[in-house]
Amino acid sequence: MISRVKVLIIGGYGMFGSRLVQLLKDEPRLTLIIAGRSRARAKTLCIVQSQAEMVPAEFDRGGDVEAQIGSLEPDIVIDASGPFQAYGDDPYKVVRGALAVGADYLDLADATDFVLGIADLNDAVKASGRFVLSGVSTCPVLTCAAARALAGDLASVEQIAAGIAPSPHVGLGANVVRAVLGYAGKPVGIVRNGAPATAAALADSRDYTIVHPGAVSLFRKRFSLVDVPDLKLLAAAWPRASEIWFGVATEPGILLRLLNVLARLVERRIIPSMTWCAPFVGAVSNTIKWGEHRGGMFVRLYGQDRRGTLCRRRWHLIAEGDKGPFIPAMAAAVVIRNCLAGRPPAVGARPAASELELDNFAPYFDQLDISTALLKDVPEDRSRPVFRRLLDHPFEELAAPLQAFHDIAGKAHYRGRSRIERGRNPVARLVATVMRFPKAGRDRAVEVELSVADQVETWRRSFDGMVFRSTFEVGSGRYEGLLVERSGPLCFGMALVADEGHLNYLMRRWDIFGLPLPRLLAPRIVAFEHAARDRFNFSVTISMPLIGLIVGYRGWLEPDADDRDKFALQTLR
Repeated sequence: MISRVKVLIIGGYGMFGSRLVQLLKDEPRLTLIIAGRSRARAKTLCIVQSQAEMVPAEFDRGGDVEAQIGSLEPDIVIDASGPFQAYGDDPYKVVRGALAVGADYLDLADATDFVLGIADLNDAVKASGRFVLSGVSTCPVLTCAAARALAGDLASVEQIAAGIAPSPHVGLGANVVRAVLGYAGKPVGIVRNGAPATAAALADSRDYTIVHPGAVSLFRKRFSLVDVPDLKLLAAAWPRASEIWFGVATEPGILLRLLNVLARLVERRIIPSMTWCAPFVGAVSNTIKWGEHRGGMFVRLYGQDRRGTLCRRRWHLIAEGDKGPFIPAMAAAVVIRNCLAGRPPAVGARPAASELELDNFAPYFDQLDISTALLKDVPEDRSRPVFRRLLDHPFEELAAPLQAFHDIAGKAHYRGRSRIERGRNPVARLVATVMRFPKAGRDRAVEVELSVADQVETWRRSFDGMVFRSTFEVGSGRYEGLLVERSGPLCFGMALVADEGHLNYLMRRWDIFGLPLPRLLAPRIVAFEHAARDRFNFSVTISMPLIGLIVGYRGWLEPDADDRDKFALQTLR
């Protein structure tokens, strides 16, 4: 154990530097020097309540870096400023300045040349007895840690694709936007068809859905290729892989599609660069906050197990609200705490891709309520019932009556009682009649017949003889990760959320005759299932914007006599 460590954080009041400070401020053995060109802004950050000692400092990387670092006498220097692509002809002067005064160094860089080039300093750094780590951030540390966790016991790894989807409500710095647009449309080194290849940055794109079984997944997003060190480091770790790819999903989606077009123009040399539109892109990204305040990340890996079976494995992360910008700072926080615990990184200079494992991030994920899912059980068994396939492991956490109801192998028949409400608005009455929703009543008999054919469940609901049907299936494409309910020309995509044995249905998408409809106009569906008195209980409320309540029904169901043996077996489990 080390008694005290003084850490200089350059860019300490910036987006990621300030998050790093928040992750470390509960450690009384730390002195955190918050440095940047504005001492006033650094001083403002130091006002926050903290167990660590907080010291503001002015720092200008354009000046005498070694002298500035020497005057502050840090044990560790962290560069959290960037963009590292723009560090000019002498990119490592902060590294040399740290070594000159006997300090260790790490940074939050994600610039490929900067991160990989740090290894050129290895001999000099080893001779000094210090450690120098570059890329101690999401890219490449978290990406590579997730890939190793997915590869696990596989005999070979064939494809790795990864991507980050920041929340549209998180602003982008002008320097970051300019750096990315500076290489947009230019060739980026990837692996394709088992050989080194290139593809145009921000032009080469693919769609992906970040899915959490039993939780609310992100909407399907377009990810476009970016130049990150992960591409080279993953290829070095798995040299026989046939594909290595990494993308980012920028919001709003229409802006990303515009950037895709412009990147193609750069690729074809119709325009020389996209840096001219940096002010516009920054203004749009920081002004238009369309979409949910949620971000995510995925790593998808294909490989073969020792029996030669092709396996698809996925690691997904979802960060709610403004938690996403904490993720790039987590790896640095873990390294600092390891130093305090007497477990510093090995001496030498290198990219940080192999410094941490996925488990090292777990305490911060838990602290910030960032959810992750590591899915290893593919290839998928399509013979499983629809709800089991969508919920996966959380299905086993549902109350026994809910499991029995949804664990359909062929047919099932349930009976019970219900209470039904109808909206009084004339338009609401018309919609309810057209959809064949049940009439209002306080104690109505209800029957539900369930059947399965070709991986589609059909539910026939009868309320005192008033029948309406719908089908349920596992969504694909833009409905990936969602339960798809079809009723006539209407299609609804709902997320299934398991919560303490209950099951909630959350409306996410809808269309008519296959044409997507705006989510703002979508029906407001509040539906959940729970168990009481060993019965299956349901509650569904459907309303529409400007119209109000359409129909609401709640009640309970029990299996018919022929299905009770199965129900009893599920309950015993």
